[in-house]
Amino acid sequence: MPTVAPPWSYTLHLSRDPRSPGLARSTLRSVLAAYELGELAPTAELLASELLTNAHLHTGGPYALHIRPLESGQLRLGVWDRDPTIPSGLGAGFAHGAMPHEASESGRGLALVRACADAWGASLLGEPGGPCGGKVLWAECGWSGPS
Repeated sequence: MPTVAPPWSYTLHLSRDPRSPGLARSTLRSVLAAYELGELAPTAELLASELLTNAHLHTGGPYALHIRPLESGQLRLGVWDRDPTIPSGLGAGFAHGAMPHEASESGRGLALVRACADAWGASLLGEPGGPCGGKVLWAECGWSGPS
């Protein structure tokens, strides 16, 4: 596991623009390369992409990508948006890796998150409609050993 000293985290605030998810993925790759965590790029990029796309398609305002390592050797990716609605695909009752019903028109992106992440979840923030409200959908992935 790479040593992280001093601790770091990055937050990229994104406008409601169709190019924003791509810019966020590019930033994520750069951050991972800078901290010699390039081996995480494929999984981290998939997780971030699905969470970012969910925020872009299902909310009406800006959103943000937060990247930070955890002491457990995991990388946590969080996507914040102002909508307090937690998607059913990340709610309680969904098994790790469970896919939506074949007739379902949506939910496969979050199913990919559940299947590829070591851990995932959602957190509500502040009061609905407040300046710090909304939610964070997050996913974690870990690295295999020393870089």
